[in-house]
Amino acid sequence: MANNTDEIRSTLNDLIQTLKDGEEGFHAGAAKLKEHNMRSQFETFALQRARFAAELQSEVSRIGGKPETSGSTAGALHRGWMDIKNAVSGNDDHGILVEAERGEDAAVKNYRDALSKDLPSDIRDVIDRQYREVLSAHNTIRALRDRESTTSTVTGTPRAY
Repeated sequence: MANNTDEIRSTLNDLIQTLKDGEEGFHAGAAKLKEHNMRSQFETFALQRARFAAELQSEVSRIGGKPETSGSTAGALHRGWMDIKNAVSGNDDHGILVEAERGEDAAVKNYRDALSKDLPSDIRDVIDRQYREVLSAHNTIRALRDRESTTSTVTGTPRAY
């Protein structure tokens, strides 16, 4: 078990930033999606990420640390890039889903990195539970992206991705 509470706090705070990035990204994506059910799904994922971040913030406070309260600079840059790319590509649902999946790839990687560390079992259990739900969200977004890609191919809309 890890005795280094600084490392544990750092790991948790990194995940909090990832979750805040996801929350903001899902809100931004929901605002741009045309399809109602996908907008609703993105808002659900945004709420999930906010709930997960609050849970990890409580853990950081519990072990005597100062929890992160915002996303990362890299996340903000990704959202900015997504805005530019969507403006150029017509702000279509498929493009938004591609970008969301890329963000989720990063989230899954960050959770796997956290789980590879020597953490106390109670914290590991929280991270593992959240990881499984983040992975499920990732797979949902991939399926939506694939469905949207197939739909646009059927309707003859060319894709640049």
